[in-house]
Amino acid sequence: MHDIDCLVIGAGVVGLAVARALALAGREVVIAEAADGIGTQTSARNSEVIHAGIYYPPGSLKARVCVDGRKRLYAYLRERGLPHKACGKLIVATSATQKPALETIMARAQASGVDSLRWLDAAEAKAMEPEVRCEIALLSPETGVVDSHAFMLSLLGECEAAGGSLALNTPIAGWRREADGFSVDFGGEEPATYTVKTIVNSAGHGAPKLLGQLEGFPAEHVPVQHYAKGNYFALLGKQPFSHLVYPVPEAAGLGIHATIDMGGRVKFGPDVEWVDDDQDLIVDPQRAEKFYAAIRTYWPALPDAALVADYAGIRPKLHGPTEPMPDFRIDGPDVHGVAGLVNLLGIESPGLTSSLAIAEIVAERLAA
Repeated sequence: MHDIDCLVIGAGVVGLAVARALALAGREVVIAEAADGIGTQTSARNSEVIHAGIYYPPGSLKARVCVDGRKRLYAYLRERGLPHKACGKLIVATSATQKPALETIMARAQASGVDSLRWLDAAEAKAMEPEVRCEIALLSPETGVVDSHAFMLSLLGECEAAGGSLALNTPIAGWRREADGFSVDFGGEEPATYTVKTIVNSAGHGAPKLLGQLEGFPAEHVPVQHYAKGNYFALLGKQPFSHLVYPVPEAAGLGIHATIDMGGRVKFGPDVEWVDDDQDLIVDPQRAEKFYAAIRTYWPALPDAALVADYAGIRPKLHGPTEPMPDFRIDGPDVHGVAGLVNLLGIESPGLTSSLAIAEIVAERLAA
């Protein structure tokens, strides 16, 4: 008999979605979160965009869970009356040389089952977004925005209603494999050690490091964690757009794009700044120069002094600056050979959109 049936490590949006799915499946769930609140890292420091699922290699896990997750997320939000808006977005090519990149996006989208994209010529794009300058664009009507904190609170509430519980300020100080399950040392103000039957490692930035501390875990299944900081600047003054506006994607991100939150506030970002750890969350105001240059390629009328440093987030990446972007990893016993353990690794964007689909996969694997 174990003290804890199922432990979910990490109370970000994916961890909360997983905990909810497990609790609704009848598991006794405890969520351990090192911070003093839910969703304080990646889940609270992103663009809050509901992605359609158009950028990722067809057949990849990332593409599948994004498309499935987007459908599940919109249904979840509608059924519960949670704040969201399917505002759509324009992906804009500011020169003819960028058109092949948009053609690749269109082909990937169609191969992944997203058939709602449509082409806009310069006049059609201008009629839709008068402030935007482009040669050609793709309209993604299924892209939207969500109040991520309201979504996370709902996930937590449903988990707790099904018998789950949340332990804040509870870092994992150590853990070991036992003959039947695990022994876990919990830190915090009241340190304690409990036996656990099954564990979902959804610790975000800390997931690989935590996995490396599991005594007896095969080292070849512990990835190297890289950190890509994304900085955001907020717009002062009148909102210029009614849709999200994205440039053609760049190597490690989707470019410095314009998003509109549920309060109507416009922000730009994120950029990509490779850093050594996940502790630096301060936006350097001097990065504004780069933002002005990037934004003016598609919004030439951006006024001087209209951008103010806002916030930053860290992408938990499994690749470095010169390496190709890998797929999401949902590593269960079939991958690493450790019974009762599922590791969620490299879950960056579109993790928010994919959260309910990822949760379903985890619940199925732990039920097998």
